[in-house]
Amino acid sequence: MIIKPELIAKIKDYFDLNVYETKVWLALLGKGVASAGEVASISRVPRSRTYDVLETLEKKGFTIVKLGKPVKYIGIKPKIILEKLKSKVRKKAEEKISSLSKIKETDEFTKLEELYKNGINPVKKEDLSASLRGKSNISNYLREILQNTKKEVIICTNVEEIKSKIKLFKQTFDILNKSNVKIKIALSGSEDLIKQIEKRFAMKIKKINIDAKFFIIDKKEILFYLNKDAEKEDVAIWLNSEFFVQAFTSLFEKALGK
Repeated sequence: MIIKPELIAKIKDYFDLNVYETKVWLALLGKGVASAGEVASISRVPRSRTYDVLETLEKKGFTIVKLGKPVKYIGIKPKIILEKLKSKVRKKAEEKISSLSKIKETDEFTKLEELYKNGINPVKKEDLSASLRGKSNISNYLREILQNTKKEVIICTNVEEIKSKIKLFKQTFDILNKSNVKIKIALSGSEDLIKQIEKRFAMKIKKINIDAKFFIIDKKEILFYLNKDAEKEDVAIWLNSEFFVQAFTSLFEKALGK
């Protein structure tokens, strides 16, 4: 059984195995049941190493030992391995989230907050701006400034964007509504889809033909995207300039006929 190096390289990365472990597991999957000697012959892994590799794979849950003599091994079904790895990653993520949540209660975190506040205070607010790169970074920053809104938020984007992140927007809108924040939404795109979103959120949405994506917070801050190409890295600019944002908001509302 000849296995292409490209497949070995891919499987190795997908399942976090080394080269020998990958070759041995693939050999077992292809053979079904095999002795260590047979595995060594099929996988072309040195026989002296095969026993150690089989033992390691057994501990990781990729193989099991068949009862009886001579000792033979069975490769575990890939789907079972995949689900096990997903469960393991999920558990680690939950543990990490729990650990990160507890950091807020530490003295060290309090000191970090103090450092941040003392560092920001000497800077003029109108001079603050930032360039953000990456979907995750932008989403996290956007969530933060949206949840800190005091009076009003203006959202301008494509209806497909809202649809693709409907759960996230629903959670954010619920938080804003509880704080009595006024939400204004202007969407471009399918009119039928806009009506569906309007019904889902139980709020009035303005249909526009402006192909843009930005968020205005309390007419003081604005976060706007610089590109819309899904194949390119997301890039956004955040400005904290009340003079600029109020002027921008005024022009936008005039364009909407307000």
